[in-house]
Amino acid sequence: MIARSQIIGCGSYLPARLVTNAQLAETVDTTDEWIVERSGIRQRHIAAEGERTSDLATMAATRALAAAGIAGADVDLIVLATATPDNTFPATAVKVQHRIGMKHGAAFDVQAVCSGFIYALSIADNFIKAGQVQTALVIGAETFSRILDWKDRTTCVLFGDGAGAVVLRAGRGKGGSQDHGILSTHLHSDGAHHDLLYVDGGPSSGQTVGHLRMEGREVFRHAVVNLAAVVREALAANDLAAADIDWVVPHQANRRIIEGTARKLGFPMERMVMSVDRHANTSAASIPLALTEAVQDGRIKPGQLVLLEAMGGGFTWGSALVRM
Repeated sequence: MIARSQIIGCGSYLPARLVTNAQLAETVDTTDEWIVERSGIRQRHIAAEGERTSDLATMAATRALAAAGIAGADVDLIVLATATPDNTFPATAVKVQHRIGMKHGAAFDVQAVCSGFIYALSIADNFIKAGQVQTALVIGAETFSRILDWKDRTTCVLFGDGAGAVVLRAGRGKGGSQDHGILSTHLHSDGAHHDLLYVDGGPSSGQTVGHLRMEGREVFRHAVVNLAAVVREALAANDLAAADIDWVVPHQANRRIIEGTARKLGFPMERMVMSVDRHANTSAASIPLALTEAVQDGRIKPGQLVLLEAMGGGFTWGSALVRM
């Protein structure tokens, strides 16, 4: 018998402030048509003044715990994926730990930008498979609005703020792809492409954090290739074909990237969970936001195979295959 990390609850949180493309066009040299054509984005949520990543993460975590029917005191581990922590240190995760009433175990942050949730999920899964924890809370939370250059129309229109979370609990199965839970995770990185997507500044650079910088066309090209490869890796590891997958929950970066990846792999678009039009790119929060939405509205059902995939700055990229 092997331990299997089973998703027993999902939760999400979006800031109350909603900004449409038309509203952005009042202060940025852009139009609704330009944004929609290039990204599929129509609106995004922006954190209020004083609303921090830890606030978003705590709300999502609290809702995930409620969906799982457990208390914060029952959690043994928190892994929080974020590129926009409250402080350089301590980890934003320890703030969440305190707020949900978790008195034992460990809490820490993971930084893999848009791939962060997949990385965090993989880490928590391995803790459970190793028998070190029974219950883990995995969170993706971002306030990307804090690191955007609002004069750069090529980047500021693409991102939003939000948080999503899942609760994992150790289950037992006889092995094989029919078991519920996380079947496999696959992680990659390549630092050679650092300059294509990064935020300038940082503590060891001798300056405060600056703004997001991106070479969009190059990122798009790498994204479609890397995402297709890591999806194929997950399918091969589980002896599955694209037709076996019920739903794909991709990182919500850009509709054209999602469509390009789907075409390359032969996934019909009706099986791709899409929220980028309403949430924009929320980095590490995008997959758990979209996953929670699809679980809550009934699209994703127990027993279905769900493939998660993402790519982010670094570059980092990864996938996870889950039977819900």
